[in-house]
Amino acid sequence: MSIFFSNPPWWEGKESRKGWFKRKRWRRGIRAGSRWPFTSLNKSRPDKRHIKDYTPYPYFLGYATTYAQRKIGKNHVFFRDSIGLSESYKSYFNFLDTIKNKIEYFLLESGTPSWEHDYKLIKEIKSKYPHFKIIIAGSIGSVPEKLQNCKEIHAILKGEYEKNTLKVLNGEKGIVDHDLLTLDEMNQSPTPYFDDLHFDKYFDWNPVPMSKYFPQAHIWGSRGCPFKCIFCVWPASMTGNDPDGDKKRTVRQYTKEYMKNFIGTLIEKYKYQTIYFDDDTFNIGNKHTVDMCEIMNEFKIPWFAMCRADSIRKETWKIMYDSGCQGVKIGVESGSQYVVDKIVNKHLDLNYTKEIVQYIKSLGMSVHGTFTYGLPGETKANMLETKKYISEVKFTTVQESGTAEIEGAPLYNLNKKNLSVYPAAKIDSAYKRHTDGSKKWMDLVESLQNK
Repeated sequence: MSIFFSNPPWWEGKESRKGWFKRKRWRRGIRAGSRWPFTSLNKSRPDKRHIKDYTPYPYFLGYATTYAQRKIGKNHVFFRDSIGLSESYKSYFNFLDTIKNKIEYFLLESGTPSWEHDYKLIKEIKSKYPHFKIIIAGSIGSVPEKLQNCKEIHAILKGEYEKNTLKVLNGEKGIVDHDLLTLDEMNQSPTPYFDDLHFDKYFDWNPVPMSKYFPQAHIWGSRGCPFKCIFCVWPASMTGNDPDGDKKRTVRQYTKEYMKNFIGTLIEKYKYQTIYFDDDTFNIGNKHTVDMCEIMNEFKIPWFAMCRADSIRKETWKIMYDSGCQGVKIGVESGSQYVVDKIVNKHLDLNYTKEIVQYIKSLGMSVHGTFTYGLPGETKANMLETKKYISEVKFTTVQESGTAEIEGAPLYNLNKKNLSVYPAAKIDSAYKRHTDGSKKWMDLVESLQNK
């Protein structure tokens, strides 16, 4: 038995962008590794990678790869991140030709934004290599009914898929329900897949000054998030099973020993210049946060993290800075307290967040604020409140995007029923449904500028 873990190419045709001298750019898709798959104009093109185009590490794919290697042997497991490589379709199929006789199972992680593209690719792969048993994983598995008529698919995996992949290799097919690693299993599992071909292919501009360090190691220090933001996919569909936002969500944190060995190996073997913790929420609780700080203090390299403003004591930010943390991302979502509380269900005090952002900056760290627009029930006035809040708080950098509607998140189910934990969220004539947050934001920009 053998398996290929694949993140195939995702390219759309060239298009112009105003302000870029009408130069044609490829629209490149980001799939595995992103909580919300999307396409964007960038400088990379097929078989020509631009080093500083945003490219996340495919976390679930990477962990499932090494988990399978431990169970069935390294010689029977293959991995390729074609998006990280900026690989053309021609190069991709050339590679498949080299391994076609070595593999039986083919696994692809997908989501709604990429599914139309991915299914066309799957049909082509199945036509060329009919012996491949195709497995679909990722958030798209939250709505298996969308895939049941796709005769090319052998199995559909729900949630994170280390254990579920092995079930399929042992004979299961069809829909395979959530079977997440326990905390003990997670901390006894192998670290995710890195190799000499892929290790330096991942890049994130923010938080600054992370972009000046290369190569960057994108890693997790935990899985899951206890909070229930309406649009957030992974805690609802991948690291948990809570599509309505009304269940208890858990966080599984890697032990200090596990992370020390993992980070040490990455730095020693691949000479990483910086570490980015891309957890759903890195700083859940002071103990775990301080443990990670103690590790990073030993390695003496800059590090960065995805954080929440109110989940640790104020003094812990100073401990982070003293251990080498140079910047954080903080999910704020909206500058309207009403939207934050009643639509997003984040329950983040915006005044306190402003205070914390100013404090973090005073320590010498950068703060990248993330905001989303076009939520169900959000008005134009609410969105303009966000614009005002951003201007007042003066984040180092800001990320503004349209709210994507991705399967598995509560927002996706809001189309079908009212969700009690999101009392002001509503699907009305003002709400614009879109699965690609990048494209939705482009649609919203003009209306927000025309005040």
